[in-house]
Amino acid sequence: MFGFRKRRREKLRTKALKPEWKEILIKNVEFYNYLSDEMKKELHGLIQIFLDEKEFEGFDGLEITDEIKVTIAAQACILLLHRETDYYPTLHTILVYPHPFYSHIKQRLAGGIVVEGEQGRLGESWYRGPVILSWDDVRRSAHDHNDGHNVVFHEFAHQLDSESGANEGAPLFPNRSRYIAWARVLGEEYQDLLDHLKHHHKSDIDDYGATNPAEFFAVVTEYFFEKPIELKQRHPELYVQFKNFYKLDTVAMMLTHKN
Repeated sequence: MFGFRKRRREKLRTKALKPEWKEILIKNVEFYNYLSDEMKKELHGLIQIFLDEKEFEGFDGLEITDEIKVTIAAQACILLLHRETDYYPTLHTILVYPHPFYSHIKQRLAGGIVVEGEQGRLGESWYRGPVILSWDDVRRSAHDHNDGHNVVFHEFAHQLDSESGANEGAPLFPNRSRYIAWARVLGEEYQDLLDHLKHHHKSDIDDYGATNPAEFFAVVTEYFFEKPIELKQRHPELYVQFKNFYKLDTVAMMLTHKN
């Protein structure tokens, strides 16, 4: 079984991407234009494996099209570039709504207070899948690469986080030394964000990152891909940790593209 899957993946990885799919990438995924030709070729292979192995379901009357699948798959696979991966192994289904959707939440606040209710959502990522997305917001955030927000990067960062066995802002690392450096830097930066909010000071890192370490990881992932120059200038150690984890120098990529 595993040998068959490996051979199938190798075949898909070297298969030429459909020209119409390339047009979707150029039109819808701004970050795609920052990739070198070599990285684009690698991404094309990742996309085809992803689409072969994952199912898409539309809700509230949304018809799943190639545009929806390719736009989402491309951004999910950008997080996998240059990395050894099993293509989000516990994720099988991506659920897509046409607009923001409502989800029942249960949140524990300070003092033991528990708040429950319906909350509008742009995306959700469940431990071991599925991922749920609003197509309106996928399209908007993929096309606007300078707003610092990207719902697909955010939700699929949670999927990477869960590969360690828990959603706690510490994805799977090959050795303990990497984890120690990660925990030190992200722990300090997370606490700094909490202190900013406690004293009513504005931080360049989105306030939602203060929810918990898992959300901090997902929010900074957005920052790393969307506004890397600012991240490197303001949080150099944080940038290095994400550069090492994702094996991409997003600052160099952006500067090369601008030149």
